[in-house]
This record gives sequence, C-alpha cells and structure tokens, in this order.
Amino acid sequence: MFTGIVQAIGAVERAEVQKLWLRVDPRSWPDPIQLGESIAVQGCCLTVTGLGEALSFDLSEETLHRTTLGVLSKDMLVNLERSIRAQDRLGGHFVLGHVDGVGRLLARQSRNEGEVFRFRGPIEGAKYLVSKGCVAIDGVSLTVVEPDGPDFDVWLVPHTLAHTTLGGLRVGDRVNVEFDVLAKYVENLGKGRF
Repeated sequence: MFTGIVQAIGAVERAEVQKLWLRVDPRSWPDPIQLGESIAVQGCCLTVTGLGEALSFDLSEETLHRTTLGVLSKDMLVNLERSIRAQDRLGGHFVLGHVDGVGRLLARQSRNEGEVFRFRGPIEGAKYLVSKGCVAIDGVSLTVVEPDGPDFDVWLVPHTLAHTTLGGLRVGDRVNVEFDVLAKYVENLGKGRF
C-alpha cells in the first residue's frame, strides 16, 4: 500500500512489451531497494524483478490494458513511491497501486501560486468522486475540488508541480487514475458483498 506522496522521479532506461527498466538515483531513499519489493510507478504497483544499473519490473497484460505504462519510452520521467511501513506517516490517502483506468487532462489554469487541473476519468469511476474526496493521478494523492460526472478539478500547489511529473503534463495527456478505495468498500458494503 502507498500514500500517494511521491518520493522520487525515475527515468525510463528501456521499455519492452512486458518489461520496464528504470534509472533511479539511489540517494532517493535512505535504504536500498530489495528484490521483490513493491514500488508504485506512475501509481501502478509493480514488483522489482531485477536490480543493477536500473531497476526492472515485469508488466502483465492487465497492467498494459489499464494503465499508461505500455506507452512509456526511453528517458520519460515517472513518479515513484515505495510501499509504506507501519511506522510511516500517512501523508496522502490510502493508495493501493491498483489503477482503475486511464484518464485525460482536459485543461490547466494558473490560480494564484498554484494551478487547477481538470481531468476526465473513466466513466465507471465517476460515482467515487466527491467534493473534498481523494483521487490518485499518476500515483499522486490529490483532493477533488469539484466533480462533474467523470470530469473533476484538482488544485496543485507549487511543490506538487515541481516534485512530481504532473507539472510537465500538457492538455490531452493521458494519466493513470485510481479512485478512493474507501469509497469502493463503502459501495460494496451497501450492496452486501462482504
């Protein structure tokens, strides 16, 4: 599990159909990455399958179908977060790294010192969007300002723009979207699925 607080930016070293290699500055984390460790890459939980000059990850067909990872190419930048430990602060919200689908940036507008981004998420997830609720975009925990069906606004502060890949997004770019898991659990409880 993750919190949606990006810890490092990595660069794609190489990408193949079902394999991804990332360059990451080892100083990004206080302790070394372990084989088998879970890392959120653009919000998608992946298992480290190889160590060395670059970290390697295997990509399943489901991952390629539901995320933007299949379109990554050399030198593209990605948000990275290691899974949380029991003693860590939960600075964002519960992010599982189980991406619900791909969304698109519709607009971005400067406001004071930050920016408001408008995204369109997968239509089936619109029911999980509530004002002041949580959503993860490319692994970044964000607060929904105002939902409008599958469209929703989020406010990005300068720190988020500077320390994640979101600051480099252009209108029309595709993003990974994970809706709030707590909203999904509440929905299932209401349907008597537990």
